Amino acid sequence: MRFRPDSSKPAILQAARLVTAGRPGEATTVLQRSLGIGLPEITTERRSWNLPDGVRVWFGRVTPIMRGKPAPPVPEPEPGSGGRFLSRSYRNAAGTLGYRLYVPSGYNGESVPLVVMLHGCKQSPEDFAAGTRMNAHAEEMTWLVAYPEQSVTANGSRCWNWFRPQDQRRGLGEPSLIAGVTQQVMDDHAVDPARVYVAGLSAGGAAAAIMGSAYADLYAAVGIHSGLAPGAAQDIPSAFAAMRRGARIREGIGGKSIVPTIVFHGDQDRTVSPQNAELILAQFVPRMEDLERRVEQVQVAGGYAYTRTCYIDRAGSVLLESWVVHGEAHAWSGGSREGSYTDPNGPDATREMLRFFSNHTRPDIGVSRT
Repeated sequence: MRFRPDSSKPAILQAARLVTAGRPGEATTVLQRSLGIGLPEITTERRSWNLPDGVRVWFGRVTPIMRGKPAPPVPEPEPGSGGRFLSRSYRNAAGTLGYRLYVPSGYNGESVPLVVMLHGCKQSPEDFAAGTRMNAHAEEMTWLVAYPEQSVTANGSRCWNWFRPQDQRRGLGEPSLIAGVTQQVMDDHAVDPARVYVAGLSAGGAAAAIMGSAYADLYAAVGIHSGLAPGAAQDIPSAFAAMRRGARIREGIGGKSIVPTIVFHGDQDRTVSPQNAELILAQFVPRMEDLERRVEQVQVAGGYAYTRTCYIDRAGSVLLESWVVHGEAHAWSGGSREGSYTDPNGPDATREMLRFFSNHTRPDIGVSRT
């Protein structure tokens, strides 16, 4: 049976509410009646199902790209590196947000960069750190890395709620919590305020885009992998539409200037349409009129080909980069098999994001509190 999102939308909304409320069995029944198919009971376990893509997308159930047996959660993703992987939390009027903080062994209290990493649905900080290998890179470069952790109470699939208006704006909801985590790390450690960055995958990529837009005075650059533009959705139905077809940002959501941004997306992504990568860049039009556009096509040895497009200002600085990985699905490009939602066959997104970040600092420092 072919999944028809329009006819099944009310049932999907009802099922989503039931899953969030911790009633997966009832959610399964609702979907069975609506779609006329037998579905396995929805649980919190990670499984690979033969479900219509639309149903799997709603509940964050798209099967991770794996090569072999999935690894269990890793308490210390970088054993033997000498760095510390600390557990911390931040609280404000919007609630409490736990996070892990990687402190490299070379950190001695000097001013260093900070990157904030936002995981995707069904992921944890430990899983995301293992899959992206960000801690290993941070150890080499002496960077701090913070991994905010979405709670199951905030979203049943641990997705960031990028599609809700209250979680899209400065000083509200999840953006205020993520910014608060960022500022808390800056308070507790010697962080160069000109070199603070945010990146994410999928729902985390959409959240990273929101953070770059809402807190352009906090982050010097943004990395978005398989994500969506800020304000692409206002509720679950529009989120589903944006994921499948792409959607432009709403007026008033986008920033007033170009925040340096690097975007990765697989052209075979069936969870978040690759068109969203183009729409992320489109939010900067017409401010891109004066930028030079350079395109190169490269083949990864033994892996995928990719198209890299750079947008360069008159001073020669690359303000925007778009990486389209040909043949890749919904996965972190060049990631490790030790984590979920990764594909080792693509270019190393982690290394390229850090390279891009290293080329951008904030010239005007004046960070505002949440």
